Amino acid sequence: MTRPSGPEQGPLAVLCGPMGSGKSAVGGTLARRWGVRLRDTDHDVEAAAGCTIREVFAEHGEEGFRDLEHQALVRALAGHDGVLALGGGAVLRADSRAALAEYVARGGHVVFLDVDVDHAMERVGRDRSRPLLAEDPRARWSALMAERRPVYLEVATDRVRTGGRSLGQVAAEIERRLLRSER
Repeated sequence: MTRPSGPEQGPLAVLCGPMGSGKSAVGGTLARRWGVRLRDTDHDVEAAAGCTIREVFAEHGEEGFRDLEHQALVRALAGHDGVLALGGGAVLRADSRAALAEYVARGGHVVFLDVDVDHAMERVGRDRSRPLLAEDPRARWSALMAERRPVYLEVATDRVRTGGRSLGQVAAEIERRLLRSER
């Protein structure tokens, strides 16, 4: 498979979007297609904290989690050359958006994986490890998406819908769009 060139330093592609949009799964598919590694900032946060995201939220609150998430994002943008999957709220902080804007200015690609509530709930509706969806996951997800959609659109260089599509279909569309944008 042909892969995008990406910037001189940083990931070939960064995937952002809400919980249940398929960032990790699509990212894994892209990484395999392109022969690179997938990096997930949620995993980086857990490794840095030495505990689960749920435990980070319980001990340090959302602000403490967002601090660790921002640090993971900045490190990955500087040192990872594969595919980067961001946590759903990684784009909320202004300094994180600025770091993504710098990455885009260097030739990077940020893809917003857009999904509707029904498809997201099929993927995460019963996952109790997600602290922000602990109560009434459907209503909470919808509220978060309404709040975050403008931010995803702000940071993204492209938007791809994932609902009702296979991982291969989504990955192929992302690949086509990124290669076309480099021409």
